Amino acid sequence: MSDLVLRAREWLAQDPDPETRAELEAVLALDDETELASRFGSRLEFGTAGLRGELGAGPARMNRVTVMRAAAGLARVLGPGRHVVIGYDARRNSDVFARDTAAVLTGAGLRASVMDGRWPTPVLAFAVRHLGADAGVMVTASHNPPRDNGYKVYWGDGAQIVPPVDGEISRAIDAVGRVDELPLGESWDTLTHEAIVTPYLRALAALPVGDARDVRIAYTPLHGVGADTLAEAFLSAGFAVPEMVAAQRDPDPDFPTVAFPNPEEPGAMDLALELAGTIGADIVLANDPDADRCATGLRLPDGGYRMLTGDELGSLLAEHILRNTSGDDRLVATTIVSSSLLGKIAAAHGVRYAETLTGFKWIMKAGPGLIFGYEEALGYSVGSDAGLPVHDKDGIGAALTVAGLAAAARREGRTLLDLLDDQARRYGLHATGQLSVRVEDLSLIGRAMARLREEPPAKLGGREVESAEDLGAGLSGLPPTDGLRYRLAGGARVVVRPSGTEPKLKCYLEVVVPVTGPASGDVARARAAAAADLAAIKADLSAALGV
Repeated sequence: MSDLVLRAREWLAQDPDPETRAELEAVLALDDETELASRFGSRLEFGTAGLRGELGAGPARMNRVTVMRAAAGLARVLGPGRHVVIGYDARRNSDVFARDTAAVLTGAGLRASVMDGRWPTPVLAFAVRHLGADAGVMVTASHNPPRDNGYKVYWGDGAQIVPPVDGEISRAIDAVGRVDELPLGESWDTLTHEAIVTPYLRALAALPVGDARDVRIAYTPLHGVGADTLAEAFLSAGFAVPEMVAAQRDPDPDFPTVAFPNPEEPGAMDLALELAGTIGADIVLANDPDADRCATGLRLPDGGYRMLTGDELGSLLAEHILRNTSGDDRLVATTIVSSSLLGKIAAAHGVRYAETLTGFKWIMKAGPGLIFGYEEALGYSVGSDAGLPVHDKDGIGAALTVAGLAAAARREGRTLLDLLDDQARRYGLHATGQLSVRVEDLSLIGRAMARLREEPPAKLGGREVESAEDLGAGLSGLPPTDGLRYRLAGGARVVVRPSGTEPKLKCYLEVVVPVTGPASGDVARARAAAAADLAAIKADLSAALGV
């Protein structure tokens, strides 16, 4: 009997899920060593993003055994008597994984509170601080493909875990024995809508949305859990509920109308843009399936629509927040892969600016006085003089703030595009783009990074590479991370890094083009020039990657 078969049979003996047991028995019956190796040749690694992977049997998949081991590891790190809040989205088995987590935690002597509905991730992040809990668990795979699920852990500050906590939990998971020998609790607290969603909505009421309400919005939750909470948030703030894409309104773990449930992916926003054109919407809003991200599109002068980049929306929200808050000790933060424009906006408003590693777990650690944080991947945490309602990205709060900003502009006969043009004239046009390579074989990413380290490009898009920095060395006081940053002539910049949540190699590009003169045509010409520059850099970078 091979080692893989032995491990598979040991797994079968402890698996409480009849579905994954049947799946694994079928693989064993076929004597399929390749399939066994894909499930038992490795395991999902627990890190700062928790766990995320394809559903199925074995330690390299998301399943009830994997989740119970993670819960047991978390319980060992926290210790008896601690309080953990648990939320879940509408993906397959999310509710089951939430209940398994509660059973393991309570069996280990902890107190667990489980939300009684499929609510957005920012509601869970809010709940941790609101209830004074010691930790939180959100069962979600966010915007990953339908076959995936995930397990995200928050600490008592309401933010996602960072080192060394992730390592402590990972080591505790490694020490867990058979899950069928774990003591399991049978009862835990239930959190109702009134207990947690209502306070969350009250917290959002402090956001600076202004008093303009005349704006027409097309919205999609992309088959996720955002629709009901967003509708309540808009009604509570005095807005009309946005027109929703009917085919994508209700939660559906199969995500039948999109190839990938991520508003950044090609085609994902097609139905929302179609609805916007039908109703003559001023803006288009979208949340990803767990509603922690917010995508925004705007109507163009010719009646068409285009989606804003994460950096464009980040710059608009940043300046709006800074104009509507006060205090000398305010801080705004973004990541090393986001646009450099936020630093210029901060300087113009006389506030502090911080740059962190990729991920909101790092943005939330940027420092005291944080009033706004964003990452280019459509994640935003917006605040007021009362602080940040959520210590993580919040697609509902961001959408509400965008609606207020768009309504105020409309009242003045202007649009979000006009506001972007204003910023281009003040700070120069900062245009960003991305080259993203999805792979089946993860070793291709490692080889591409090694190739770039061994033979860094001398030119990209006709621009000299003025410096090449290896982020693995922990530059500028940042913790080490697998990434490379190139600074090009003329203020351009490229960052290359493996994705932390998907099998992708991601490259982030930025060029800065000066804008002269007050005419809108000057901004249009700058945008055209920037688009050409980005395309040239992308072409050369693609060749250099060799993937």
